[in-house]
Amino acid sequence: MRPAPTDTEAWNAYLSEGNARQARKRVSADVILRDVSGRLLTVNPTYKDGWDLPGGMVEANEPPDRAAARELREELGLDITVGALLVVDWVAPHGPWDDQIAFIFDAGTLAPALAADVRPHDDELSEALFLPAPEVAARLRARQRTRLQAALRALADSRTRYLRDGEEPWQL
Repeated sequence: MRPAPTDTEAWNAYLSEGNARQARKRVSADVILRDVSGRLLTVNPTYKDGWDLPGGMVEANEPPDRAAARELREELGLDITVGALLVVDWVAPHGPWDDQIAFIFDAGTLAPALAADVRPHDDELSEALFLPAPEVAARLRARQRTRLQAALRALADSRTRYLRDGEEPWQL
């Protein structure tokens, strides 16, 4: 039986029980970060094959934009305010993983002195390089490559992209 909303303790227990039964999504938050030449930062994680965009997994109850900023601080020592949302991608279950929501944000352009000093600050990354967009795309796995391409289109026309497993379900 559903409790009356006026019984705060019982109502919160009722809502908590319903919340516990709802789906939980894995969430990632990456960034597009450029140098003054327009090259993109890409990183080489030590814990998986292939290169990636800077960023990482969102922790419980953490906003995705703040997670991206936290990951930049922890992994690269960069204190950057994350800007506009470029891409939201629903990623279908794959391998052992449930579905996921992947965000890409614009992290702007680093001043030359900062860009020259970018390097891994923890053991999760072995390398960090600024490369032209086609070279970054060539280093990424297919799923990430399509997400990057959508993010670059979003930067060009200032329109956030929604993807469903890497594909735009409709063209605006």
